[in-house]
Formats: sequence, C-alpha cells, structure tokens
Amino acid sequence: MRKEEIILKSDEEIEIMRRSSQIVAEILLILKEKVEPGITTLDLERTAEEETRKRKAKPAFKGYRGYPYCLCTSVNDQVVHGMPSRRALKDGDIVSIDFGVSYEGFYGDSAITVPVGGVTADSMRLIKVTAESLNRAIEAARVGNRLMDISSAVQKCVEAEGFSVVREFVGHGIGKELHEPPQVPNFGEPGKGMRLKAGMVLAIEPMINMGGSGVRILDDGWTAVTVDGSLSAHFEHTVAVTEKGPHVLSRV
Repeated sequence: MRKEEIILKSDEEIEIMRRSSQIVAEILLILKEKVEPGITTLDLERTAEEETRKRKAKPAFKGYRGYPYCLCTSVNDQVVHGMPSRRALKDGDIVSIDFGVSYEGFYGDSAITVPVGGVTADSMRLIKVTAESLNRAIEAARVGNRLMDISSAVQKCVEAEGFSVVREFVGHGIGKELHEPPQVPNFGEPGKGMRLKAGMVLAIEPMINMGGSGVRILDDGWTAVTVDGSLSAHFEHTVAVTEKGPHVLSRV
C-alpha cells in the first residue's frame, strides 16, 4: 500500500488559507447571529451563499460529490451532513452549521454548534464540552507530537464528561483539496500515528453525542443521525501546524 502523501504548505500558502478560513469565520458569525426560533435552515443557506458571493469566494460543499447546498445544517440528533430545508428551528433546538469556501485556490473549513433560544443545561454542556475538546485537540497539534495525540485529546475530554465520540466520521488534511491526507480521528491512543510537521494543515472536527456513539445515514444519502436519538454537537477549525505552535486559521 502506498503511504499517504502529506502535502506541506509554505508560509505563503498558509497565509492564503488563513484568508480563505477568515471568510468562513466571518460568515459563520453572521449565521450564528441569525439563529433564532422560527428561522429555517434554508434561510441560513441563502444568507451563506449571498455572503460568499460578496466575498468573491466559492462554496466548498456545493457540488462536492453531488451535494446540493453550501451549508450542512444538522439539528438535534443529526450528527453531520444535514441538508438545509424549510424546517423551522424551534426554541430548545441545537443546530450545527458546517461551512467551507475555496478562495484563491485554497480551502477553509469550520463548524459551530449553536443553541436556539433557551436550551436545557444538558444541551449547553454538550456544546461546551465539544468546543473544549476541539481546543484541547488544537493544543496537541504541535511539531513533534503524533497525530493520535490530537485524537486522544478529544476522546479524553468528552468521555470524562460521559459523552461519546462519533467514530464513523473524522477530520482531515486540507489545502488545494477540501479533503487531503491524513485522516484525523477523534479517538485513539496517544503517541501513535505519524509525526506532526510544520506546514501540515488540518481540519480538526470533533463530533460528539450525548448518548451512544452509533450513527446511521438517512435515505437522502447524506444526513447522519444518532442511532439512539440523542443530541449531537460538532465544532471544527482549520489549523496550521507551525514551528511556533498551532495557528488556528478559522478563528475570528
């Protein structure tokens, strides 16, 4: 088997990816502020497309393997790849918004989970722990560490809180392609996997369930939901591994 080719990025390429990722971050901030009871995920989709066009970028997901939208909007028990629809968000829902663009030949990718109106304490804790697991994973994305140090950081954080890690979907390398090697699982044994090098750019994305880790795909061929109907949260950042430490390209 041929070893996965990891494409290291130059400082100049990382700067372009930062600009691409900042477009993603700006638009996600706009979308977050629009989330309220009564808005539909299709409303969010229209806003995302309009704001992307304004910035002369190209939506990363639209047309990717036939996917028809700019956003993935996953509500409550939907884990990832939920399709925008006329479904109106309700008070107490949580919605994950996953978004990416291509700009000047490079991709940026990020995701957030947003509470809709007033949510339960348990829902808020799931969101906060998932976000914290991403922060811990980013801290592990350092030159000389191993890939599974990132994965283990997520797993330890969420399992200590009684939540479970989705295993069917993983983070990934990113650059001129939306998905590049290596795959970045959210579980694993520390000290394993390839050595991290300066110039690697990773889309790190914990997907965390309140209940069991099992997921299934709906008949639309895209939407993944929890098998047990429990809530799921998702956060993602595009992160460059540099000699000075992890550089979060998609942080506002």
